[in-house]
Amino acid sequence: MSAGLVTGVALLGALAGCVTPVAARRFTGRSDGSPGRVLVRSWALAPIGAALFGGLAATRGADPALPAFLLMAAAGLVLAVVDLACLRLPDPLVGAAALFGGLGLVGAALAADAPGRLLMALAGAGVSLAGHVLLALLPGSRLGFGDVKLASALGLPLGWLGWPVLWLGLILPHVLNGVVVLGLLAARRVRRDTALPFGPALLAGTWLAVLLA
Repeated sequence: MSAGLVTGVALLGALAGCVTPVAARRFTGRSDGSPGRVLVRSWALAPIGAALFGGLAATRGADPALPAFLLMAAAGLVLAVVDLACLRLPDPLVGAAALFGGLGLVGAALAADAPGRLLMALAGAGVSLAGHVLLALLPGSRLGFGDVKLASALGLPLGWLGWPVLWLGLILPHVLNGVVVLGLLAARRVRRDTALPFGPALLAGTWLAVLLA
């Protein structure tokens, strides 16, 4: 993809970052129905969105599945903010990510005449679902079923890119999360029993795996 198109996609990502706090506020409401607070500013998320979109465009620009990746990245921004704000991964958001990503991959498979890659995407979702269900059922596991559902949705783009990328995408979130937790423990910002969000690590690990593919 040309530098101009990468820049254009990055600017689109910056726009997605700007509107993310507004979208996230809808899903962080309190029990009385009033909207919750999202402690992040649009100016802070704009460069993050630009980096996410620009990285995908620069590395996957020739892949017909790029629109699907970008749609899932946009939904992922909102999911990460919501999870950080209230330790929740709302089903409607996870479902939207899976739906947009799935439809985008169907279109990519038709455009590339590659039904086998679509089957791989479905296999990736299934493998990711099964693996994270097992992890969630382990004694003492803190993996929630919102995390399990999100991991399954993220298995779609990972599976599209093949088995090596899928395995990398399954491992990286746990490595990233472990590093963050160890850092927070060392800084005495959290305790061993502190509940922490896992959705951002899932999303970051998937993004890195796609870039490294």
